[in-house]
Amino acid sequence: MSKIERVEVFVASPGRTFVTLRITTSDGVTGLGDATLNGRELAVASYLRDHVAPLLIGRDPARIEDMWQYLYKGAYWRRGPVTMTAIAAVDTALWDIKGKTAGLPVYQLLGGRSRDGVLVYSHASGTDIPSLLDDVERCLELGYKAVRAQAAVPDVGGTYGVRKGKVYEPAATELPDEQPWDTEAYLGFAPTYLEAVRERFGFGFHLLHDVHHRLTPIEAARFGKSVEGCRLFWMEDPTPAENQESFRLIRRHTTTPVAVGEVMNSVWDVQHLITEQLIDYVRTTVVHAGGITHLRRIFDLAALYQVRTGSHGATDLSPVSMAAAVHVDIAVPNFGIQEYMGHPDETAEVFRTGVTFANGMLHPSDEPGLGVEYDEKAAERFPYQRRYLPVARRLDGSVHDW
Repeated sequence: MSKIERVEVFVASPGRTFVTLRITTSDGVTGLGDATLNGRELAVASYLRDHVAPLLIGRDPARIEDMWQYLYKGAYWRRGPVTMTAIAAVDTALWDIKGKTAGLPVYQLLGGRSRDGVLVYSHASGTDIPSLLDDVERCLELGYKAVRAQAAVPDVGGTYGVRKGKVYEPAATELPDEQPWDTEAYLGFAPTYLEAVRERFGFGFHLLHDVHHRLTPIEAARFGKSVEGCRLFWMEDPTPAENQESFRLIRRHTTTPVAVGEVMNSVWDVQHLITEQLIDYVRTTVVHAGGITHLRRIFDLAALYQVRTGSHGATDLSPVSMAAAVHVDIAVPNFGIQEYMGHPDETAEVFRTGVTFANGMLHPSDEPGLGVEYDEKAAERFPYQRRYLPVARRLDGSVHDW
């Protein structure tokens, strides 16, 4: 019987920092998992190397569910982003091995296709309304059928979500960039640029917007009401979701759909949001919510309550996670949309993935497993670089919600 023989953790920064887990069996089969936690990457790398890897040696790689329960319950300290990201890496690598052993792509092991392709949305942004409109046009010309729109608020020093180069990457500084934030200015400006997008391009594509948790529940309700004429696909993360009850107030005041969950790590974190139908889309991810095994559990719960999937897919997910996400997306019955930003050219030197983009959709590889390869030698050319996400401060200098 095949056993886990080797567990390796790689940390490299090809365009951005990724933590990659590779499990090798006694039969010589390898599986890859993503263990990247943006801004806290080394914490997960240590968790895997020092605490998890020794537990895996000699175990049966086919017992995926048992391994998940063993790592989750056996640690005593449950949940949290570091633990769940580490478990996700192991779980995803084991699914990759399972697919390679069976000679099937992972989505076939999840029940096969529920759709022909995975609808994705791209990011458009601008320093002002004209540049935003130009960027929306760029996305539409590339074939996207859904676009997220963000623009810098005038006379405010920094606005999260606005691309500063070829590829949008907010984690770009050795220490956190401290950016000013003005809620009233945002509430006055954001509806105007979303209306401008609809006025210029019409309603023939899906329009999304990310609030980045920066409003109180009543402010979020006010915003959602003000943009109802734009028919947003969703407003994302309108307020911090630790207090799930707060979304009830938003629901009372607006029909704009709500998407939440990219910083949530387990089914328990989103339980009430789903079961009380306080959200329309759950944005939990393979890498931060316990891997394919646990993400499927979240999505199955969501399906019972007509909540659809909308997984996070920013550049802080490596191509391993993106491939795993697409395999899940293509299979689940309640799929909604998948975020897709692409990666810098340097990333493609380290990761080879069979995921393809065409006609506004992603398509999984039909190779056995996830269809992703990791080039260890190429990764050595991109040593670890510490990078942090920005911190928002109100105009009075106090730290604001994300």
